Amino acid sequence: MITENPMTALERRTVSSLALLYSFRMLGLFMVLPLLALYAADMPGATPAMIGLALGIYGLTQALLQIPFGWLSDQVGRKPIIIGGLALFALGSVVAGMAESVEGIILGRTLQGAGAIASTVMALVADLTREEQRTKAMAIVGMSIGLSFAVALILGPVVASAGGLSAVFWFTALLALIGILIVVLLVPSPEATGMEHVDVGTRFGLIGRSLRDLSLQRLNFGVFALHFILMACFLVVPGFLEQTVGIGRDDHWMVYLPALVLSIAGMVPLMILAERGGKLHQTFLAGISLLLVAVAILGFTVNAMVFYGALWLFFVGFNYLEATLPSLVSKVVFAGGKGTAMGVYSTCQFLGAFAGGAVGGWVLQQAGVGALIWVCMGLASLWLLLVLPARDMPLPVRQ
Repeated sequence: MITENPMTALERRTVSSLALLYSFRMLGLFMVLPLLALYAADMPGATPAMIGLALGIYGLTQALLQIPFGWLSDQVGRKPIIIGGLALFALGSVVAGMAESVEGIILGRTLQGAGAIASTVMALVADLTREEQRTKAMAIVGMSIGLSFAVALILGPVVASAGGLSAVFWFTALLALIGILIVVLLVPSPEATGMEHVDVGTRFGLIGRSLRDLSLQRLNFGVFALHFILMACFLVVPGFLEQTVGIGRDDHWMVYLPALVLSIAGMVPLMILAERGGKLHQTFLAGISLLLVAVAILGFTVNAMVFYGALWLFFVGFNYLEATLPSLVSKVVFAGGKGTAMGVYSTCQFLGAFAGGAVGGWVLQQAGVGALIWVCMGLASLWLLLVLPARDMPLPVRQ
């Protein structure tokens, strides 16, 4: 057994400050998930397609700018890019907060997404941590995303109950400004970037190799499908709670809170089986199956208690898969390609969020809730079929 050296004070400061920064930014993006389909419906120009576009458009600009911003951070430094990205995010939040139409929210969400700093933040984590601590550091930042997702679903309705959708956007602008202060005051400055300055041909070669790798293809498709389904489901879940169950939009957090808290209990057996029982492939398939079953029930039940149970299953599957996918990418990637593979992975994740909102909204408008649910079930089923023969999934590495 290898005894792992603890993190240094500098590494602890780096990881804690960047995890806090990342969670603040993702909190601002996630807070509108349980709200937009409800509050934007009362605005001029509102249709299911336009609301879906407003929900998912940030994913498009995120996907388009992740790799360019990461490359630019190699040239001019990490912190200037992160500060600039947070400023763009704050600007987008202000624009959305002042919007009086769905088109204004779409513009604001587009600007929010243009602050595409995820890859740069991860690169800075790599710059400021030793190689033997890097996986742990990335995992801590990754866990902060899951925590921000849970907090956002609860905090969003609470803030909106006090000042409507605009209050949520103004709150996210404040979070972005606090994030800038975190970067300036708390995040250490690296002596130099930890990235090698390779030529353009080599970079494109690494991207091409990442796209051709079968194991990475499965994982990239998986994160695309996962975030498509997430965005598409939140086009219909808030409306069901308000219109069918009769829960006021200000009280939706009372549904999300127990479902999210109890989902942790549901995740524990899956994580134990994967980590200690060597059943990673089986638990991964179980996570996708839970998602598939939950979506089917959410789309077609009219019973409130059954709906609550399906929502719990959805969060169990989603949170387990969201936590497992990035670690699998880092384990199956070819030597020297981890950074590139994570960039491609993040791009697929944000493209899934965009497609889930934009395409999901269009399907909802053209063919109704049933058709949208069938699309989500089809994606989950295809993902399950792709993973079913993939018994080459790496087992967890024990330190």
